[in-house]
Amino acid sequence: MRAIKNAFILLITLLSYQFSVAQINPLEKVSWKFSVEQNGCEAYVIGTAAIVNHWHVYAAHLPEGSFALPTEMNLEKSDKYEIVGKLQEPKPEKIYDEILNEDLFLHSGMVTFKQKINILSDKDFTLKGSYTFQTCDDIQCLPPFDDVFEVKIKACNKEENNNSDEMSFVLNETDNINSTEEQSVAKVTENKKETTNKLTDKSLITIFFLAFLSGFAALLTPCVFPMIPMTVSFFTKQSKTRAAGIRNAIIYGISIIVIYVLLGTIITAIFGSDALNALSTNVYFNIFFFLLLIVFAVSFLGAFEIVLPSSWVNKADSASNRGGLIGIFFMAFTLALVSFSCTGPIVGTLLVQSASIGGMAPFVGMLGFSLALALPFGLFAAFPGWMNSLPKSGGWLNTVKVVLGFLELALAFKFLSNADLVMDWHLLEREVFLAIWIGVFGVLAMYLFGLIKLPHDSPMQNLSVGRTLFGTLVVIFVIYLIPGLWGAPLKLISGFPPPMEYSESPRGFGNNSSTVDYIEGTHVGPQGIPAFLDIEEGLAYAKKVGKPVFLDFTGKACVNCRRMEEGVWGEPGVIEILKNDVVLVSLYVDDKRDLPEDEQFEVEENGKTIKITTIGKKWSHYQSSKYKVNTQPYYLILDENGNEVGNGSADYENHGNVDAFKKWLEEGLDLYKTP
Repeated sequence: MRAIKNAFILLITLLSYQFSVAQINPLEKVSWKFSVEQNGCEAYVIGTAAIVNHWHVYAAHLPEGSFALPTEMNLEKSDKYEIVGKLQEPKPEKIYDEILNEDLFLHSGMVTFKQKINILSDKDFTLKGSYTFQTCDDIQCLPPFDDVFEVKIKACNKEENNNSDEMSFVLNETDNINSTEEQSVAKVTENKKETTNKLTDKSLITIFFLAFLSGFAALLTPCVFPMIPMTVSFFTKQSKTRAAGIRNAIIYGISIIVIYVLLGTIITAIFGSDALNALSTNVYFNIFFFLLLIVFAVSFLGAFEIVLPSSWVNKADSASNRGGLIGIFFMAFTLALVSFSCTGPIVGTLLVQSASIGGMAPFVGMLGFSLALALPFGLFAAFPGWMNSLPKSGGWLNTVKVVLGFLELALAFKFLSNADLVMDWHLLEREVFLAIWIGVFGVLAMYLFGLIKLPHDSPMQNLSVGRTLFGTLVVIFVIYLIPGLWGAPLKLISGFPPPMEYSESPRGFGNNSSTVDYIEGTHVGPQGIPAFLDIEEGLAYAKKVGKPVFLDFTGKACVNCRRMEEGVWGEPGVIEILKNDVVLVSLYVDDKRDLPEDEQFEVEENGKTIKITTIGKKWSHYQSSKYKVNTQPYYLILDENGNEVGNGSADYENHGNVDAFKKWLEEGLDLYKTP
């Protein structure tokens, strides 16, 4: 039992390290907005923090010697005003922390900090300041965060300022705040943060589920499946008692998990969580992933085997003879090396998919994969009689390997399509992509029915029931794909092929007419809707025609964006609103076209200076700085002045069905029409 305990401690250590690597941006938990309350020559500079549920910041005024970091709002020294008194804050919540052995003073929810100033200038001016905070929940604290802000101040000698009316000015194009709407702003901000967290959580759950299934697929390959009875038999025969055999097999399974989890942790540590997330839209990496998956697919089809140097395997095998916990660990490591020709392509594909999510995804993916891979060793060691029900090794194992090869071949073209979409090359338009998939799955169907044989196949006298049924499903899928060549939406695979408008015939084969009038300055967007690609142009047109703006933050390589556009936008009740009642503005955050030199600029993000040189970076920065969100799709309804109408945002997670999205659109239109 002590050995098992040591193995669990090792796994927990890796978990703790992963959490330290994949840090969260504090602005995902606390959203700041700055404004001014002015009455003549007196004013309050206000910093309003909207904190998501279960998180808090520390108070501005803490006892001397406190372990916590205070929240600060500092104003630059200037002869245009004088600072009066200390920073004001609401009464904080007091909680005793047994670990730190001190009282903690916290703020949660919506909190407002105020600094009073006397205005000395007879001209309007811009006040500059900075703020610092640290946010924590019951489990962890994020690193301290600091940033700068600006607010506009009116001169003190103007008559129009001699009243108690509140005037609000906000940094970085953020929404205006006043005392009557602070609560609603906090609610909207909190919803945005919770939406981002939900999207991330859902993505991690999805990658874990897919990784778990991939682990079972790896079990059914010729490199791994025969190892199950051999390994379990070894532990049960070599151990003095049945309990010892079960214990050793469990340690063996835990060692497998540790090895693959360590791989995911190293990948994240080397590249960083932000870098992994950026790979999904990087042209060169998408092309690299395409070539990598092609190599994996060809390997699975039997052209060659991907093997590691034999010296690695020999050294690991020698270390496995030491006995004890270390020996068992190296036995698991030997399995990972020996089976690499089968598991390597699956693990590689899994890590590639994880890169599009970033953060903890490689760690979670490897955990799911290794758990499925290790589970049979522990179960069959505990219940060796179950091994009698296992099918015998044979040609069917190679069939599984070949099927995985065809699936990897089809998936590879998704990454090539991403690069083609981002660069707007039009080499792999929708019809070409579908033709490739029809060809790949058509050949797979022929293989399953025995019409084609590959190098390592065993002689087949007759088809099994399972193989026949699976082959029939593949044929049905191919038949389903064929109408897509003539413009069918293919909702079952929405998000994988290029969008409908990225086509040789955007309005459908043989149909050159449009149901929507052309608008100058637009391009053909999803469902044939004219879409502006610039927010200012869209707002100008909206003001001209008296319609609200439907703001669409999207990406050319965004799978969920395509699912919304193809599965929701075109449905009755939704398409009519999008075509007739709003002005569509689509901002592509992965548009790689260069900005004109006079429009390029630099920004400070997390202490680094980043130069905005492309259209995509411009809109990505615009979304993150204005709305504190960086996920797509992300939808808003704005009035002709660019202000939110008040119905919040929409996204794939919460509005991925027709009824929810239609209701959100209708609420936005009603609020826009309300004076």
